[in-house]
Amino acid sequence: MSEQAWLALNRIPGIGSRTQRALLEHFGEASAVFQAGASALRDLGLRPAQVSALQKDPADLLLAADRHWLQSTDNQLCRWTDHDYPALLRRIPDPPILLYLRGQRGLLDQAMFAIVGSRSPTPGGAMTAEAFAKTLAGIGLVIVSGLAAGIDAAAHRGALTSGTIGVMGTGPDRIYPRNNLALAREMTRHGLLISEQPPGTGSRAGLFPRRNRIISGLCLGVLVVEAGEASGSLITARLAAEQGREVFAIPGSIHSPLSRGPHRLIREGAKLVESATDILEELGPLHGVTARIAPMGVASWQPEDPREQAVWKAMDYVPSAPEQIAARAGLTLAELSAILLAMELQGRITASPGGFFCRLPSAP
Repeated sequence: MSEQAWLALNRIPGIGSRTQRALLEHFGEASAVFQAGASALRDLGLRPAQVSALQKDPADLLLAADRHWLQSTDNQLCRWTDHDYPALLRRIPDPPILLYLRGQRGLLDQAMFAIVGSRSPTPGGAMTAEAFAKTLAGIGLVIVSGLAAGIDAAAHRGALTSGTIGVMGTGPDRIYPRNNLALAREMTRHGLLISEQPPGTGSRAGLFPRRNRIISGLCLGVLVVEAGEASGSLITARLAAEQGREVFAIPGSIHSPLSRGPHRLIREGAKLVESATDILEELGPLHGVTARIAPMGVASWQPEDPREQAVWKAMDYVPSAPEQIAARAGLTLAELSAILLAMELQGRITASPGGFFCRLPSAP
């Protein structure tokens, strides 16, 4: 009865999340809302059609998609009244009363950080998002994104084995875009998929901005990697700022349209990010993140050779071009090439597609 009541309450037309929360605060539980008298419901300002719907048996309000959802033991509900409802999400102005879950529910209790960006990124942008996600997930942050193509998918892939959450703009049983179906299946095994939309809800443009408020609401901060001026990622960043979260952006070429979004955010006060350290330096003092996550271990290995030391210091966990590394280390490209090969063979760094290099987060 209880789960049916929650799903039914989430189905009634005209009763949005604010009214749902008012009903729950008054009656305590979804099943109690359906057991309330008509006069008590009218006293709360509900319209006759809404009162009539709440006088019905919750089972009569469910659709076939709801019943199918309840039949699977792999599907879960996180209700407003549950002890593990995310504390940060609870504080936003318009939190959902119900989250449909598929995957590892325990991730809801961990510190989260969002990475978002363009659906059509450059290869370097996708690589950067994946590298940042891998590094931040490796030190204990759960990476959150919107399961969209491009930067979102790259962020999920980077954090897949460590912990990632995909917030969906569709129902929990509808993967969009379909190209991410295999990724979504992996995430149900190693991560978590979340939706506030009832089962069977398809892709509709108006649902994605609502999804974005959940992405930012779950997280301590949001990093934007490549975004045009009209990108939905800027909506997520704006919502994050309104919710009191930290906003970060990676700058890019002044000639790239995908740099305009991050540059605009930086002008408006977002923190310019060049490395994962920039993010942790901001989050740590404000949110005590460093007390909850493992140390980065950046200084745990230092080369003995002075030229290797210079190269190591010139690199980060985000891919850099050899020209950039050489300039920072004060070496020629010929000198750098031999050092990079030696460090790669030692398992200290890795080469990415396109000839970029970065430190390995797992390097001892």
